[in-house]
Amino acid sequence: MKINSPLEAYKFLPATNCGECGEQTCMAFAAHLIDRSKDLTECTPILEEKFRKKYEELDALLAPEIREVVIGVGDNVANIGGDDVLYRHKLTFFNQTKFAYDVWDTMDEKDLIERVKYIQDFKKFYVGNFLTVDMVAVRSTSGDPEKFAAVVSKVVETTHLPIILCSFDPEVLKAGLEVSKDRNPLLYAANKDNWKEVADLALEYDVPVTLFAPNDLDLLKSMAKTFAEMGTEKLVLDPGTFPTGKQLRQTFNNFIKVRRAGIEGDREIAYPIMAVPFTAWMAHDDPVSASYWETVVASVFTIKYGDIMILHSTEPYAMLPELHIRDTIYTDPRKPVMVDPGMYEVGEPTADSPVLVTTNFALTYYTVESDISSNKIDCYLWAIDTEGIGVEAAVAGGQLTAAKIKKGIEESGFNLQTDTTHNTIILPGLAARLQGDVEDETGANVMIGPADSGRIPGWMEKNWPPQKK
Repeated sequence: MKINSPLEAYKFLPATNCGECGEQTCMAFAAHLIDRSKDLTECTPILEEKFRKKYEELDALLAPEIREVVIGVGDNVANIGGDDVLYRHKLTFFNQTKFAYDVWDTMDEKDLIERVKYIQDFKKFYVGNFLTVDMVAVRSTSGDPEKFAAVVSKVVETTHLPIILCSFDPEVLKAGLEVSKDRNPLLYAANKDNWKEVADLALEYDVPVTLFAPNDLDLLKSMAKTFAEMGTEKLVLDPGTFPTGKQLRQTFNNFIKVRRAGIEGDREIAYPIMAVPFTAWMAHDDPVSASYWETVVASVFTIKYGDIMILHSTEPYAMLPELHIRDTIYTDPRKPVMVDPGMYEVGEPTADSPVLVTTNFALTYYTVESDISSNKIDCYLWAIDTEGIGVEAAVAGGQLTAAKIKKGIEESGFNLQTDTTHNTIILPGLAARLQGDVEDETGANVMIGPADSGRIPGWMEKNWPPQKK
């Protein structure tokens, strides 16, 4: 049984309101347990021996419906699964989809190392964060255990990223495990022909394993049940990824069926799901078409409900859409994406440089900052605390006001009269109606900039520096 309300969780807590968890009351802490913004271990009293039974009961009741599986070790683990809902607006999705890009054991060593380093070092700055990829999938295309082990060893030497060992031959998998067992790799995969041997490997080396039953959910569930009875629940389910036509639709339906069953309480199939968009390269001879359809399939199953994927195309035109849609789907829809409010320096501003106001909604802030910095405009950029709401909505809703702008100025320690030669603030065009109030509150001169930050460079040429009155 899963608990879904703070009151249900509160019944298990010590009810001391001691505040050691950082909350004023146990009820407040219980609410954070339900939305998973706090961990049960943060409640110090419940860890005492006299509350041990309640701790164990509550810990079990709070466990996510979909089991969480850990791949890798140390600071470089990849956590997959751990979700509680089918629709992110009901709670949010946790543990974003992990992207594993492939290498193979017939590659030239120089090309292998270059590709692994490219995968490891790839990053794209977006709304305050770097979007990166997560894992390396090592495929056996030779069928030779020794050759596979040598390539796996080279990959382990080259990257800190978690790895997936890909072969249906248990001997090949074992050879790869021997040189990577300390990295807790994911085995791919056990199927109806090799499941016994692969299960033995997973148990012997204590590593997670993928179960592969293409378009056969009954077999997939049967294998999951068998592996659990043998002693491991470190399982990932692959229902097969068919990238074209009616089979793609069937794949889509299979993913939904597996995830719905797990969320609704079928523990025998409540495991993370693997999608393999790489199969687009098997269905299309043309590399451009293959790369395109791989990206389409990856995007579809990032939304529904792929927890981990194996991909091939590393061109930016393929990777960037995948990374952006993943970032969007795994952003908590209940919380605006924000930057810390405060005064930021763009370039190397001086006392003569302009002071621009924006909000602390991350997309707004980084759009404005990018438009300014890319045009080499040295200035101060003031991010006012609007609770992560954009300019127009914040003005309409009262989150961006003259009083808040004055408060932001005071809290930053920046003094317009002494730290600038112009005592001037530039408001965004969408906040023009605040001009008079800001002048009254701050005693500063207020100019109205363009509504679109992309027009700031042209506006600056015509209007800066301000004419002295």
